[in-house]
Amino acid sequence: MGELPLDINIQEPRWDQSTFLGRARHFFTVTDPRNLLLSGAQLEASRNIVQNYRGEGGPDWPHVSPGAHEHDHHWLHAHILQGSKDEGHCRRGRSECLCSLRKTPTVVFWQWVNQSFNAIVNYSNRSGDTPITVRQLGTAYVSATTGAVATALGLKSLTKHLPPLVGRFVPFAAVAAANCINIPLMRQRELQVGIPVADEAGQRLGYSVTAAKQGIFQVVISRICMAIPAMAIPPLIMDTLEKKDFLKRRPWLGAPLQVGLVGFCLVFATPLCCALFPQKSSIHISNLEPELRAQIHEQNPSVEVVYYNKGL
Repeated sequence: MGELPLDINIQEPRWDQSTFLGRARHFFTVTDPRNLLLSGAQLEASRNIVQNYRGEGGPDWPHVSPGAHEHDHHWLHAHILQGSKDEGHCRRGRSECLCSLRKTPTVVFWQWVNQSFNAIVNYSNRSGDTPITVRQLGTAYVSATTGAVATALGLKSLTKHLPPLVGRFVPFAAVAAANCINIPLMRQRELQVGIPVADEAGQRLGYSVTAAKQGIFQVVISRICMAIPAMAIPPLIMDTLEKKDFLKRRPWLGAPLQVGLVGFCLVFATPLCCALFPQKSSIHISNLEPELRAQIHEQNPSVEVVYYNKGL
């Protein structure tokens, strides 16, 4: 086994991101629930290893950690670091589904907590680098949480007039509708000024609102699809189990069993749905705003497609 070459780029995903399989493998790695169990010391050790490999560790670079003889060693620590940043997706899914288990009157409080957390996740995983003032951020938060909570509560109230099995799926509709409101409102600054678009080499060409709309739409679709298994499969299983004598004699098992089923679904749904669209998405310049299209043609007439970070 040879020494680890210093030409692999651990700042980029390990697998081909132009294919669904490559993106799925990447997200299965960085959303691994075991990352949540890592201590601060373990994360710091991974950070040091990655920084040394990247050349951020000082004048002794290039430095390969003792005993590092294959790519997997450094990829592992790079994935641990990225996974620690992506914990929000796992926690967001858990909080979303746990909120659906609550009954009125606590539902208002838990929906607010849930949508507040979602707002933080949506803002943290936005695209672009346009500055935003505290006032703009506060307005986005209030509008996003208020709209999402009101929509979720309105749909949840329908459960009183529906058959039990159908009523179990109303929380999914509430989550889907809340995502359609929360994500665009928390990222409304992107819809106002646009997000950076670049050529294949990464050279920034300008800002596009059209790209922002496309990226946000892709994120909303991914989030809704992410909720489908966790909020569709457990209700069917629980509806069957609750008719059995075993659960009738032990009703206290209902809540933990449903949480376990939801968690199991999220382990697979989160990475698979994050992989639905490339993180580095593309758009043909013919679909961009006329002003930006003219600007790109003037700068680089050969550019046909531009790329942007869609966010998560």
